[in-house]
Amino acid sequence: MEEIKNTPAGEEQKSAPEVEHKSKKQDKKLLAEIEELKAKITEYDDKYLRMAAEYDNFRRRSREEKDAIYETAVADTVNELLPIIDNLDRAANFEDGEKVKEGLQITAKTTASVFEKLGVEEFGKVGDTFDPNLHNAVLHVEDESYGEGEIIEVFQKGYKKGKHIIRFAMVKTAN
Repeated sequence: MEEIKNTPAGEEQKSAPEVEHKSKKQDKKLLAEIEELKAKITEYDDKYLRMAAEYDNFRRRSREEKDAIYETAVADTVNELLPIIDNLDRAANFEDGEKVKEGLQITAKTTASVFEKLGVEEFGKVGDTFDPNLHNAVLHVEDESYGEGEIIEVFQKGYKKGKHIIRFAMVKTAN
């Protein structure tokens, strides 16, 4: 039977065995909760380690793919340039000046064709308007017979692939 004691404020107080009994139940409940939390921590730690390992593998694979893509791109580009080298070798074997000239003209046409296949555009032609984003003006003249910022001579053609400038055109401008 439960022993009830009156407290000064008229509150009932439970006996020591009942308090101890509830305390043991709470302790068991807390221990079970601690074990459950430990299991969750272990599970989350395992998930974290797996995710970290997967990320490291992803970074390694990405780097390897990037390297492979670069090597393939270089090989494909060189493969497109080989006909130019072949034409230069053929032109170098000619002794007749006209044949050499003809060989160089064929090589120039082949080069333009290869650049077109690769998506490389040339720019910087006489008559174009000077654009500092595309052209490098190395000489400038004042001549009223030309328009404002007009390119009047091209020393080196410029080349670009999409928005990427491979080489700026070296030009002479007027006004």
